[in-house]
Amino acid sequence: MISYLKGIVAGIQNSSANRYLLTLEVNGLGYDLQIPGRVAKQLPESGGTVQVFTHFQIRDEVPFLYGFSSPAERDLFRYLQSVSGIGAALAIAMLDTLELPELVQAIVSANVQLLIQTPGIGKKTAERICLELKSKLIEWRKSAGFFVATGGPAPGILEEVQMTLLALGYTPNEVGHALHYVSEEIGLDDDAYVEDWIKQSIAHLSSEHIK
Repeated sequence: MISYLKGIVAGIQNSSANRYLLTLEVNGLGYDLQIPGRVAKQLPESGGTVQVFTHFQIRDEVPFLYGFSSPAERDLFRYLQSVSGIGAALAIAMLDTLELPELVQAIVSANVQLLIQTPGIGKKTAERICLELKSKLIEWRKSAGFFVATGGPAPGILEEVQMTLLALGYTPNEVGHALHYVSEEIGLDDDAYVEDWIKQSIAHLSSEHIK
Protein backbone atom coordinates (compact mmCIF):
# COMPACT_ATOMS: atom_id res chain seq x y z
CA MET A 1 0.00 0.00 0.00
CA ILE A 2 2.64 2.52 1.12
CA SER A 3 6.18 1.32 0.40
CA TYR A 4 8.02 4.25 1.95
CA LEU A 5 7.65 7.85 3.05
CA LYS A 6 10.22 10.58 2.63
CA GLY A 7 9.69 13.73 4.62
CA ILE A 8 10.64 15.97 7.52
CA VAL A 9 10.96 14.75 11.10
CA ALA A 10 8.30 16.68 13.01
CA GLY A 11 8.69 14.87 16.32
CA ILE A 12 9.70 11.67 18.11
CA GLN A 13 7.92 10.41 21.22
CA ASN A 14 9.01 7.58 23.50
CA SER A 15 5.86 5.98 24.86
CA SER A 16 7.54 2.99 26.58
CA ALA A 17 10.76 0.96 26.71
CA ASN A 18 10.95 0.07 23.01
CA ARG A 19 7.98 1.94 21.58
CA TYR A 20 8.67 5.12 19.70
CA LEU A 21 6.27 7.23 17.67
CA LEU A 22 7.68 9.20 14.75
CA THR A 23 5.65 12.05 13.30
CA LEU A 24 6.77 12.56 9.73
CA GLU A 25 5.59 15.51 7.64
CA VAL A 26 5.18 14.64 3.97
CA ASN A 27 3.86 17.32 1.60
CA GLY A 28 2.02 19.10 4.39
CA LEU A 29 0.55 15.93 5.92
CA GLY A 30 1.67 14.45 9.24
CA TYR A 31 2.04 10.66 9.47
CA ASP A 32 2.42 8.87 12.80
CA LEU A 33 4.64 5.79 12.51
CA GLN A 34 5.56 3.31 15.22
CA ILE A 35 9.28 2.58 14.95
CA PRO A 36 11.89 0.44 16.77
CA GLY A 37 14.11 2.19 19.28
CA ARG A 38 17.12 1.42 17.09
CA VAL A 39 15.54 3.39 14.24
CA ALA A 40 14.67 6.28 16.56
CA LYS A 41 18.34 6.62 17.52
CA GLN A 42 19.35 6.84 13.85
CA LEU A 43 16.93 9.63 12.95
CA PRO A 44 18.06 13.22 12.40
CA GLU A 45 16.93 16.03 14.67
CA SER A 46 13.53 17.63 14.17
CA GLY A 47 13.49 19.42 10.83
CA GLY A 48 15.77 16.86 9.19
CA THR A 49 14.76 14.85 6.15
CA VAL A 50 14.53 11.07 6.28
CA GLN A 51 13.19 8.17 4.23
CA VAL A 52 11.30 5.51 6.17
CA PHE A 53 10.16 2.15 4.78
CA THR A 54 6.65 1.35 5.94
CA HIS A 55 4.32 -1.48 6.84
CA PHE A 56 0.58 -0.83 7.16
CA GLN A 57 -1.45 -3.04 9.44
CA ILE A 58 -4.97 -3.09 10.88
CA ARG A 59 -5.39 -4.62 14.33
CA ASP A 60 -8.77 -4.74 16.08
CA GLU A 61 -10.08 -2.38 13.39
CA VAL A 62 -7.41 0.19 14.32
CA PRO A 63 -4.89 1.12 11.58
CA PHE A 64 -1.18 1.21 12.43
CA LEU A 65 1.74 2.39 10.33
CA TYR A 66 5.19 1.03 11.18
CA GLY A 67 8.47 2.52 10.00
CA PHE A 68 11.87 0.93 9.38
CA SER A 69 15.31 2.03 8.26
CA SER A 70 15.54 -0.42 5.35
CA PRO A 71 13.41 -2.78 3.24
CA ALA A 72 15.27 -5.73 4.80
CA GLU A 73 14.35 -4.64 8.32
CA ARG A 74 10.72 -4.26 7.27
CA ASP A 75 10.75 -7.68 5.58
CA LEU A 76 12.12 -9.38 8.67
CA PHE A 77 9.44 -7.66 10.77
CA ARG A 78 6.85 -9.22 8.47
CA TYR A 79 8.47 -12.65 8.63
CA LEU A 80 8.54 -12.55 12.43
CA GLN A 81 4.87 -11.66 12.60
CA SER A 82 4.01 -14.65 10.43
CA VAL A 83 5.03 -16.91 13.33
CA SER A 84 2.16 -17.89 15.63
CA GLY A 85 2.26 -15.89 18.86
CA ILE A 86 4.51 -13.12 17.52
CA GLY A 87 2.79 -9.76 17.24
CA ALA A 88 4.12 -6.36 16.27
CA ALA A 89 5.40 -5.53 19.77
CA LEU A 90 7.47 -8.72 20.07
CA ALA A 91 8.75 -8.41 16.50
CA ILE A 92 9.96 -4.87 17.20
CA ALA A 93 11.53 -5.98 20.49
CA MET A 94 13.51 -8.66 18.62
CA LEU A 95 14.71 -6.11 16.08
CA ASP A 96 15.86 -3.91 18.96
CA THR A 97 17.69 -6.69 20.82
CA LEU A 98 19.92 -7.91 17.99
CA GLU A 99 21.39 -6.26 14.92
CA LEU A 100 19.65 -7.39 11.73
CA PRO A 101 22.42 -9.78 10.52
CA GLU A 102 22.80 -11.28 14.02
CA LEU A 103 19.04 -11.82 14.36
CA VAL A 104 18.85 -13.61 11.01
CA GLN A 105 21.98 -15.61 11.89
CA ALA A 106 20.46 -16.65 15.23
CA ILE A 107 17.30 -17.92 13.52
CA VAL A 108 19.13 -19.70 10.69
CA SER A 109 21.51 -21.44 13.09
CA ALA A 110 18.76 -22.13 15.69
CA ASN A 111 20.64 -20.07 18.24
CA VAL A 112 17.90 -20.18 20.88
CA GLN A 113 20.04 -18.71 23.65
CA LEU A 114 20.48 -15.46 21.73
CA LEU A 115 16.82 -15.23 20.74
CA ILE A 116 15.58 -15.56 24.32
CA GLN A 117 17.55 -12.45 25.26
CA THR A 118 14.55 -10.54 23.90
CA PRO A 119 12.07 -9.80 26.72
CA GLY A 120 8.92 -11.84 26.15
CA ILE A 121 10.59 -14.53 24.04
CA GLY A 122 10.82 -17.87 25.83
CA LYS A 123 12.60 -21.04 24.76
CA LYS A 124 9.55 -22.65 23.13
CA THR A 125 8.72 -19.48 21.20
CA ALA A 126 12.35 -19.14 20.05
CA GLU A 127 12.36 -22.76 18.89
CA ARG A 128 9.13 -22.17 16.97
CA ILE A 129 10.59 -19.09 15.28
CA CYS A 130 13.63 -21.11 14.14
CA LEU A 131 11.50 -24.01 12.94
CA GLU A 132 9.11 -21.84 10.93
CA LEU A 133 11.55 -19.28 9.52
CA LYS A 134 14.91 -21.02 9.03
CA SER A 135 14.38 -22.21 5.46
CA LYS A 136 12.58 -19.00 4.46
CA LEU A 137 15.37 -16.76 5.74
CA ILE A 138 18.11 -18.84 4.13
CA GLU A 139 16.52 -18.02 0.77
CA TRP A 140 15.49 -14.47 1.64
CA ARG A 141 18.94 -13.35 2.78
CA LYS A 142 20.21 -13.68 -0.79
CA SER A 143 17.88 -10.93 -1.97
CA ALA A 144 18.17 -8.89 1.22
CA GLY A 145 21.67 -7.72 0.34
CA PHE A 146 23.73 -9.24 3.15
CA PHE A 147 25.48 -12.51 3.95
CA VAL A 148 24.60 -14.68 6.92
CA ALA A 149 26.66 -17.74 7.67
CA THR A 150 25.03 -21.09 8.28
CA GLY A 151 28.09 -22.38 10.11
CA GLY A 152 28.97 -22.14 13.79
CA PRO A 153 29.47 -24.48 16.72
CA ALA A 154 27.76 -27.86 16.53
CA PRO A 155 24.37 -27.85 18.32
CA GLY A 156 25.74 -29.78 21.28
CA ILE A 157 28.47 -27.18 21.78
CA LEU A 158 26.60 -24.00 20.86
CA GLU A 159 24.54 -23.58 24.03
CA GLU A 160 27.49 -24.02 26.37
CA VAL A 161 29.59 -21.50 24.43
CA GLN A 162 26.75 -18.96 24.40
CA MET A 163 25.95 -19.33 28.09
CA THR A 164 29.61 -18.96 29.05
CA LEU A 165 30.10 -15.79 26.99
CA LEU A 166 26.84 -14.26 28.23
CA ALA A 167 27.78 -15.09 31.83
CA LEU A 168 31.08 -13.26 31.29
CA GLY A 169 29.08 -10.12 30.56
CA TYR A 170 29.17 -10.01 26.77
CA THR A 171 26.01 -8.82 25.02
CA PRO A 172 24.01 -10.97 22.58
CA ASN A 173 25.30 -8.75 19.75
CA GLU A 174 28.90 -9.35 20.79
CA VAL A 175 28.36 -13.09 21.13
CA GLY A 176 26.81 -13.28 17.67
CA HIS A 177 29.65 -11.28 16.11
CA ALA A 178 32.28 -13.40 17.84
CA LEU A 179 30.81 -16.74 16.78
CA HIS A 180 30.45 -15.50 13.21
CA TYR A 181 34.06 -14.28 13.17
CA VAL A 182 35.50 -17.46 14.66
CA SER A 183 33.50 -19.61 12.23
CA GLU A 184 34.06 -17.61 9.03
CA GLU A 185 37.37 -15.76 9.50
CA ILE A 186 39.33 -18.19 11.65
CA GLY A 187 37.66 -21.28 10.21
CA LEU A 188 37.40 -23.18 13.47
CA ASP A 189 35.81 -26.62 12.96
CA ASP A 190 32.14 -26.78 13.93
CA ASP A 191 32.83 -29.73 16.24
CA ALA A 192 35.93 -28.23 17.87
CA TYR A 193 36.12 -28.35 21.66
CA VAL A 194 33.96 -25.94 23.67
CA GLU A 195 37.12 -24.48 25.21
CA ASP A 196 38.51 -23.67 21.76
CA TRP A 197 35.34 -21.80 20.74
CA ILE A 198 35.31 -19.85 24.01
CA LYS A 199 39.04 -19.05 23.83
CA GLN A 200 38.89 -17.81 20.24
CA SER A 201 35.70 -15.83 20.85
CA ILE A 202 37.11 -14.07 23.91
CA ALA A 203 40.34 -13.29 22.05
CA HIS A 204 38.35 -11.68 19.24
CA LEU A 205 36.09 -9.73 21.60
CA SER A 206 39.10 -8.51 23.60
CA SER A 207 40.84 -7.26 20.46
CA GLU A 208 37.65 -5.43 19.40
CA HIS A 209 37.41 -3.69 22.76
CA ILE A 210 41.02 -2.50 22.50
CA LYS A 211 40.43 -0.80 19.12
